[in-house]
Amino acid sequence: MNKKLLATVLAASLALLLFGCSSTGSSSVSSASSESEGQLVVSDIAASDSSSSSPSESASDASSGASSDAAAEASSGSSAASSSASASAPSADALRAKLNIWEDYRASFVHGDKSAAYQKYIVLHDTEGEGDQASVINYWDGNGTGVAAHFIVGKDGSIAQCVPLDVIAHHAGFGDAGHNQLYGVEDESRDDKVGTVPIGDWAPDYGMNSYSIGIEMVHVGGTGSYPEEQLAAVDDLIAYIDAYYGFESTIIDHKAWRSGNSDTSPEFAEYLANYQDHRTHN
Repeated sequence: MNKKLLATVLAASLALLLFGCSSTGSSSVSSASSESEGQLVVSDIAASDSSSSSPSESASDASSGASSDAAAEASSGSSAASSSASASAPSADALRAKLNIWEDYRASFVHGDKSAAYQKYIVLHDTEGEGDQASVINYWDGNGTGVAAHFIVGKDGSIAQCVPLDVIAHHAGFGDAGHNQLYGVEDESRDDKVGTVPIGDWAPDYGMNSYSIGIEMVHVGGTGSYPEEQLAAVDDLIAYIDAYYGFESTIIDHKAWRSGNSDTSPEFAEYLANYQDHRTHN
């Protein structure tokens, strides 16, 4: 082979070699470009799917969010109202300060401890006499029976406190058979029973004193109505007792505990119903 022919062959071979490499590289670049574009398209679709939801899902999310917000606002409003009511309720000290009250404690009136855990009832009584509070207290202290109530409310609305609220007073005495169970009280060791005397088999139950506060009103049954000043004082006294204990005690009169009692009088019946219904006389 001469030199000219050899040169021609080498040139042709080199051209073929260069053409093949160029074609392969172009194909690789094109393939890579296509793959990249495909990934971008897929990525865009995925992004579109994740960022947009169906109308029902959007509505559900919106409804859920609105419900949660409404519930949170309602809860917040309820808490605020409760806090406001608690803040606006007068304290026991404030209610006591409104009373025209004084204390006259006697040792013979004390018959044991009565914490809030044992408080259940407010028992209303008439003194069945026209004497003022001081004369009633002196009579109780001098007769040797140990009888007394926690409070005596005068016709003028003044109040004598004879026994602290957390002390048992002998104001209710014996009750009808079955009344311990009826009223959810029991005859137990907190009451010393000093001065008590049984009154008969028909009234053997003795538990009310240990679970109650006694309020006497200066009044004689059958002599007319109770003065407004006296009734208003009883209203305020009950409100104070409720605030002192932090709950409302059931209101009864003495004859509910022991049948045959004269107190409270028939002329008090409407007032008693009002006290039992809404804790004021009117």
